[in-house]
Amino acid sequence: MFIFEAAAMLAALAWAFTSILSADPAKHLGAIAFNRWRMTMVFIALATWVTLFGSWSSITGETFWPLFWSGFIGIFLGDTVLFLTMNRMGPRRTAILFSMNAPMSVVLGYLFLDEALAPQTFLGVIITICGVILAIIFGKRKTQLHKWESVTGSLWVGILFGTLAALAQALGALIARPVMESGVDPVAASALRVGTASLGLLALMFLPYKNLKQTNPGTVSIWAQVALSGLLGMGLGMTLLLFALSGGKVGVITTLSATTPALLLPILWWRTKEAPALGAWIGAILVVLGSALIFNG
Repeated sequence: MFIFEAAAMLAALAWAFTSILSADPAKHLGAIAFNRWRMTMVFIALATWVTLFGSWSSITGETFWPLFWSGFIGIFLGDTVLFLTMNRMGPRRTAILFSMNAPMSVVLGYLFLDEALAPQTFLGVIITICGVILAIIFGKRKTQLHKWESVTGSLWVGILFGTLAALAQALGALIARPVMESGVDPVAASALRVGTASLGLLALMFLPYKNLKQTNPGTVSIWAQVALSGLLGMGLGMTLLLFALSGGKVGVITTLSATTPALLLPILWWRTKEAPALGAWIGAILVVLGSALIFNG
């Protein structure tokens, strides 16, 4: 009965670990180059899997273009802006901003898919937004010195990037929802969406702008982190999310998958040896509480 909700939670856990794995290589290679290599690796892996098991046939002419646009908006645009945000604000702030895709998805589902928006669900949306704001403003202590807690450039530009990434993810999920209900294989759908993002990122490489190029040469460690980040986040996480969308409400599924900020905090504590600030914990708890209200709304 709750298999789709469980898949969404596992996707959130996969993305929590992906945030940690992605922070250093994204900074080293540059956000665009990192995402280009990451998407290309994931597409090769997914396309090989789908070809071996013959599930390309589940994608028809009617489902191809919705999945294409879902990948273009949700992954090509969304993930690229997401890693630009991470390079500015670190994994914790980026994850909490990205959780805004949950209330955005609820509102979009209400506006375009006629999904109910009960008073309890609306309260959950408000609590989630308050949690995000609290975690951004009060989520760091002065004694936290790890590089992942620093902000590069304007905080407001970073917030704008993170919000745009969340909106792109919400729109991508909204577009994919009706397609996944039709019985398309989740792995094949992921392969098409990731392939679309890969083509877009490869095209950017040929534009004459320095920021679109790779900033530093890769190392064995960097390439390993890129590959693992892609397979865990896009290969496993996005496939789980698409599976969840095939049987659950878009608002509920994306809200559960947005519990990543709460799951990320203990992982960050272990990784940085610095306990997150009280505001970070309270903000993440509010995001989870908001998710619970939306789930039961």
